[in-house]
Amino acid sequence: MNRSPRGTGGGEGAPVLITEASPSYDDEHAARKRKYMIMMGMRFPCLVLAGIFYHTWWLALLFIVISIPLPWVAVLIANDRPPRKSEKVSRFHRTAKAIENREHRIIDG
Repeated sequence: MNRSPRGTGGGEGAPVLITEASPSYDDEHAARKRKYMIMMGMRFPCLVLAGIFYHTWWLALLFIVISIPLPWVAVLIANDRPPRKSEKVSRFHRTAKAIENREHRIIDG
């Protein structure tokens, strides 16, 4: 029987996953801060572009309307944890074995 030391059973080379650990809190927090800063950074250019295009009233109004919900959306996204990823992982599967596989003799008393 060819078994790898880690118990994968076939030697696929993939390590066995024994936990469904998510990324660390610090990594998640850094990613959420980065998203928040990007979205809030988009608000100021929208307001500047609205000021630049004030002669074209509909374009200026469009930039202002876009910039109004950005803080609300940025806070919602920054406070929301990312969804769990569905991934196919290599897990250890043990095959069930019978204790004995033969007929037993019955003794009548």
